[in-house]
Amino acid sequence: MTKPTPGQIRQLSSLSQLTGLALEARLGDLRKAAEARDETRAALAALCAARPDPEGDISMAALARADLLYDQWVEGRRAAMNLQLARQTAVWLEHHASAAMAFGRNDVLSRMRIALQAKLLMQSKRQ
Repeated sequence: MTKPTPGQIRQLSSLSQLTGLALEARLGDLRKAAEARDETRAALAALCAARPDPEGDISMAALARADLLYDQWVEGRRAAMNLQLARQTAVWLEHHASAAMAFGRNDVLSRMRIALQAKLLMQSKRQ
């Protein structure tokens, strides 16, 4: 095994900085995807919870028709929002995998740099 040099440690530090920047970018993408997904989840929950109250004098037949039309509209919106949520979840999963890979790369380089620094320190103490 070769002896570590200060130049190798500097190279690993530079690479570690680059992977740190890449990690920050991937985490930013992941955060944006999570926010979009959370907004859709909240809108879907609000859609399912909301039901407007009728105002004024409305006949039972008109109320029943309004309820039916509203239920049809809600089902259409819910289907569209569920599809949107599925797409957003797929994007989030892609960004999650990318962030995990970036984290791994950054972690490995940081550990290698620390190990080389420790090895270099031990060698300097022996001399």
